[in-house]
Amino acid sequence: MYRTAPRGKRPRWWTELPLIAVVYGLYSAGRLLVRGDVQSAVDHGLAILDLEKTFRINFEHPLNRLFTDHASIGIPADFAYAALHYLLTPALLVWLFRRRPDHYRRMRTWLMISTLIGLIGFTLLPTCPPRLLDGSYGFVDTMHQYSEYGWWGGDASAPRGLGGLTNQYAAMPSLHVGWALWCGAVLWRHSRAAWARIAGVAYPLLITLIVMGTANHYFLDAAAGAGVMGIGYLLARPALRLTARIRDRFTGATDGEITGTPAIVSAGCETSAGTALPRTTAAGSPAGAGRPGAPERLREADASDQIPRQQARGEAGDDRADDAAAAAR
Repeated sequence: MYRTAPRGKRPRWWTELPLIAVVYGLYSAGRLLVRGDVQSAVDHGLAILDLEKTFRINFEHPLNRLFTDHASIGIPADFAYAALHYLLTPALLVWLFRRRPDHYRRMRTWLMISTLIGLIGFTLLPTCPPRLLDGSYGFVDTMHQYSEYGWWGGDASAPRGLGGLTNQYAAMPSLHVGWALWCGAVLWRHSRAAWARIAGVAYPLLITLIVMGTANHYFLDAAAGAGVMGIGYLLARPALRLTARIRDRFTGATDGEITGTPAIVSAGCETSAGTALPRTTAAGSPAGAGRPGAPERLREADASDQIPRQQARGEAGDDRADDAAAAAR
């Protein structure tokens, strides 16, 4: 009997780090390559805004006025928008890698698939964020308003002078909200601390308010970001199975890969042919013979071996009695 060791249980950092870097590089490069026509991006943004007004879900209007009128709210919100997206997400990836390796691959795959789906959204639907619309629509770019307090300029969350390295018309879907939802799921499902679970619920809600209050996204952008994460979650497990099949095809590995040494079974030693041989004691007799519960075939063997010896001793005693009688006569 052999033990089958679980394959690929713990990921290796020297394979994970380049993979994450490649996916993030594709995401960043794709944002730059699919900037699209500015006018079409503005048209898409206005269409989203009109749809929200029709259903009275344009929550970004009152939130933006709140953030604009109160610097004590707007400035921390700008810092959160510019930093947490790029700090907390990789920090939780590292934490999963080190502390929850059994769950790391699926959570990492979920995040990557969702990010690539978001890139498709940027490609097919370039969208002007509220802050870049004409001032007549009632939005104020809080990051531009409070730019002297942080490292960013007027180009979204990019540092001053690096605005050309970002695509400002990649508003639909909001991956700020999508990644925050992923972080919340990690904290809720894989942390044991109560405060972490509370943070797992509060963080995505807070980011949703921030992206609208800073006029970087519409409410429907945030909803689309959550939808993208839902699709990515559903595709993560099939994607892992597919990559496992591809890896097995090229490496020749199988799920039934055998490791370790043969195990000793209770009734004997298992041979390579799958048959069990009885164990023997130092004296050469079968182990367990004569003990309570020993197999019947061993008991029968002992009995059949003892009967001939008893008969031989009886015959020898009869011969000696005959000799003594003859000598007396």
